[in-house]
Amino acid sequence: MEKIMGKINSTIGNKKSIGMKLLIDYLPVLLLLFLFLVGIKSLSSSFKMMGAGFAEGLLTATSNPFIALMSGMLATVLVQSSSVTTSIIVGLVSSGALGVAAAVPVIMGANLGTSITNTLVSLGFVGNKKDFSRAFAAGSIHDIFNILSVALILPFELATGILSSSATKMSSLVYGVSSNVQFKSPLKTAIKPFVKGLKGFVTNVLGFEGSAAALALCILSIGIILVTLYLIVKTTKKIVESTKGEILENLLSKNVVFTIFFGAALTFAVQSSSITTSLLVPIAAAGMLSIESIFPITVGANIGTTTTALLASLTGNVHGLTIALVHFFFNILGMMIWFVPSTTRQVPLKLAKMLAKKCEDKRRYGFLYVSMIFFIIPLFFAVIFPYITN
Repeated sequence: MEKIMGKINSTIGNKKSIGMKLLIDYLPVLLLLFLFLVGIKSLSSSFKMMGAGFAEGLLTATSNPFIALMSGMLATVLVQSSSVTTSIIVGLVSSGALGVAAAVPVIMGANLGTSITNTLVSLGFVGNKKDFSRAFAAGSIHDIFNILSVALILPFELATGILSSSATKMSSLVYGVSSNVQFKSPLKTAIKPFVKGLKGFVTNVLGFEGSAAALALCILSIGIILVTLYLIVKTTKKIVESTKGEILENLLSKNVVFTIFFGAALTFAVQSSSITTSLLVPIAAAGMLSIESIFPITVGANIGTTTTALLASLTGNVHGLTIALVHFFFNILGMMIWFVPSTTRQVPLKLAKMLAKKCEDKRRYGFLYVSMIFFIIPLFFAVIFPYITN
């Protein structure tokens, strides 16, 4: 009996020591990820300082669906948050400044624009070919999934109005049930003082104001992101080499439904799909997660990010709730088309891998891709083209 009890105590002791060792191994990574998120959030703040007013003006600028799509995309790129853009859209629809039908392509554009953050983060690995290839595949899968979803669903919606009509029926049934629901992200609350401190350093210590302060904060944020990325990869590579990285891969590759739910829940908790998907990039670059495991988290993040607009809509009116539901239905439909069937799921995965391979061979293609997709094309169609034609 004493021998059996001794073995049990020994096993429990071993598990505790393994658990403690894992905690010690992963703690530096968690701290670095927190600092990385501080950099991401302060970068977002710098973009908001430079372009929030311009972004809001973009959202009501046109009734042309394609230009509206580009406007939503560019506005989200400027403020670095689809949650902010969609909340603005909900407010505009609730006030009557923007009709539901006109807001549909804008909110789809917001879905496209939010995926820039993770792709920008992947460019931080350009110095190492192998890391860059893994990081760029992890970053671009979000872009490609959203582009494919818009390419298929927007024309169908314009022809049939299925999303807006379904959302209208649903909102008329549920509106007003919980008009005061609010959610505060604990992670955003924890990050906020650090971002505020960086803003204070730029304005009070360095003495910058206005656009100069925004630019200085942007440069400082990029510096934090690059340094933390380098340290994250260096630290996580040691974990991967000691095979502890397999724990994360095994956990997130076993059950697809769990992984989607994990992505949605994490995004709901942090109230930002950009944060969720950007977190995946350095982990993928270090070889701890495959693109196949990242894809369902990205799909879940897309669904989770719709909660911000849904919560915002509950303080407005039935029209605001309608457009928030359109956003939710759009992401659910995108998942049903490009993720649920195993055959179509391979399309975004293969495209992301092909793009990453091209950019691995010629890394300037990565910068060209980001510039064209997220800046040059949206800027031309949302701003320059309407100006030329008017």
